[in-house]
Parts: sequence; structure tokens; C-alpha cells
Amino acid sequence: MDLDTKTVAASHGRAFPMKAGQYARIVNTHGNQVVDTWAVAENDVTETSAMDHTRSVNSNIFVTQGMRIMSSRRRPMLTMVADSAGARHDTLLCPCSRELYEQLGCTEPHRSCTDNFHEALAELDLAVPFTPASLNLFMNVPVEADGTVDRLPPATTAGDMVVLRAEMDLTLVLSACPQDLTPINGAARTPKDVAVVITDAYDEEHAR
Repeated sequence: MDLDTKTVAASHGRAFPMKAGQYARIVNTHGNQVVDTWAVAENDVTETSAMDHTRSVNSNIFVTQGMRIMSSRRRPMLTMVADSAGARHDTLLCPCSRELYEQLGCTEPHRSCTDNFHEALAELDLAVPFTPASLNLFMNVPVEADGTVDRLPPATTAGDMVVLRAEMDLTLVLSACPQDLTPINGAARTPKDVAVVITDAYDEEHAR
């Protein structure tokens, strides 16, 4: 199969139009990179992926292989059909924002997943008037029995990937998280590029 691989540059975002039934293969090229992920319905930008409905439908605070990502109208938007790492992808933590980096002590402007989301949509002449909660692919957020959450480096290795199937016509938005002040993107705290391939068919051989 001739695969047209796109790059989401480190600390930046990118949007990908998808038709129902298409597949997105998202490759953690270096193994350490968290990818904040959203879906926006093609026919109404106010219908977006919704982590509250996703948790409710799956009865789980994580997204794993076989689970669906639901919309704000409780309709399936994406299904995770493959995950080479067998990871538990976070739905709890917010996308980083300029305010978050200010609270972490940044005195200069810092790229963020929130800005990446809106910038990526703007490249397609789309705009959403709010920032939805993100599905945080590859993010390692263990949860204790008392509800405490931690933020650990990804438990993935170079080349690990997930495959998402679009369940409706939508725009997939991905952000290679710019976080470089905590180890959420690995102990080196250095954001990296990720690779994306959009295909019409699911090729299991390339999803291992």
C-alpha cells in the first residue's frame, strides 16, 4: 500500500478532513509524544468530540482499543480500532493553554494545545467558538483509588500507533502537545513530531 504520510510538527497542530469509514493511523514516531485529539462534525462545528459522553458510554475514564469517542450530541464520532501499545488513553486532563503555562511560571508566550486546536481549524477556514476537552492519546495518567491523578511519561515506545475510524464525516484535529515543563512528553521534556496517515481501508499489517 502506498501510504501518504503527513507530519504533525512538534508543538503544533494539524486538521484532517475525514469521511465516514476512513481511518487515521497516528504514529508516536519517537515514543514519547502526547497527542491531544478532537473531532468536529463536518455539518455543524458546534458538534464536537465530548469526553463526558465518551466516559459515560464506555463506562470508563480511559479510551482503549475497541471503544468509541462520542460527540456532544452523544453520537459516535470515532472508534479506536487498533492500538499497538495497548495503552489507556487519558480523557481527564485538559488541553494545555496559555493560562496553564502562565501558572507554571512562563513569562513569555508559549505554544499550547488550545491554540493549536483553533489554529489548525483556521487553516481549513473553520472555527469553533470554544475549546472542547481533548482525548489525550498516549498520555500516561494513572488514577489512584482516592481519585488522585498523576502525570507520568508515556508508556509507549518509538513507532507505537493507534488507528481511529471515522463514524461520520468530520474533521480530525491533532496537536503534538507543546508541554516541555513537566515530563508528560517524556523525561527529556522535548516535544516531538508525530506521523499521520489517512486511508480508505484498514490495513492491519500497517497497524502493528
